[in-house]
Amino acid sequence: MDKILVTGGTGYIGSHTIVDLVEKGYDVVSVDNGINSDIGTLDAIRAITGKDITHYKGDLCDLALCRQIFEEHKDIKGIIHFAALKAVGESVEKPLWYFRNNIDSLLNLLECCQESSVKAFVFSSSCTVYGDVTHSPVSEETPMQDAASPYGRTKQIGEYIIRDTIKASSETKAILLRYFNPCGAHPSGLMGESPKNVAQNLVPVITETAIGKRDKMTVFGTDYPTRDGSCVRDYVHVCDIADAHTLAIKYVLEGRQSLPVDIFNLGIGNGLTVLEVIKAFEQVSGQKLNYELGQRRAGDIGAIYSDTAKTKQVLGWELRYGVNEIMQSAGEWEKNRSK
Repeated sequence: MDKILVTGGTGYIGSHTIVDLVEKGYDVVSVDNGINSDIGTLDAIRAITGKDITHYKGDLCDLALCRQIFEEHKDIKGIIHFAALKAVGESVEKPLWYFRNNIDSLLNLLECCQESSVKAFVFSSSCTVYGDVTHSPVSEETPMQDAASPYGRTKQIGEYIIRDTIKASSETKAILLRYFNPCGAHPSGLMGESPKNVAQNLVPVITETAIGKRDKMTVFGTDYPTRDGSCVRDYVHVCDIADAHTLAIKYVLEGRQSLPVDIFNLGIGNGLTVLEVIKAFEQVSGQKLNYELGQRRAGDIGAIYSDTAKTKQVLGWELRYGVNEIMQSAGEWEKNRSK
């Protein structure tokens, strides 16, 4: 049973990935500083999987903590690195905080990775590394443009750091997973997106508006060159995202990866506008949302969605959920966590 370190383990994608790993036979160690996650997520993981996860509450910007984890778990075979600040708008307001947190933690992990001869490193990257693309769908070969936000820049820098580090290491291979818009919740209804800070991603904003946590929501920008003027994004279920991380770790640990670093897109493969996503929620829930049309938001780009042919062919990734399942599960989770 291979042991995997999951950073940001009580966060949204990290927790769903832990469930997926455990259900597929992996032993998991988790670490999270709790800035934007709930320690109670460990209870949900236990309820779903029947397993208790070894968890460290601490900040990976602390190199001593990183080394402590690897000293206490010398048999870690792979790392899935989620831990990072991730709000585009907030990164525009607080760029230094984002650079310090997202880059320092990555450097510390890679240093421990080399010291401990870890075989596999899977990096939680983002479609934001592509910048303001001129056309979609976006493939892994699409050149990076200038990042539209400091958050996106930290992911671009992170990818370059990993590439250069892996070149100097004969022990480790890395996969960069560039995902688009993770959303939805676990089918059990026990786990979903529950940020401590104010939600900025579209789907939780929709569900919070639906149950009255918000009086109304705003559609940021109605003058983009899209079907209805609102932003186009690629929305992919969090459980499908989690499955891809497990497949990536398996791909490396089984010795099937020939390149030192490889890249895979994670998305449904087509784009929906913000207004279309709102309509999808209204259809599956039978509820009208109170929303207003507003100005563009700093750091946003007009349209981006994925080409995931490589991911499906090489990793054997198969999507299980579409937009209706995303909206249904997210709505149920919001109701459950608000009881």
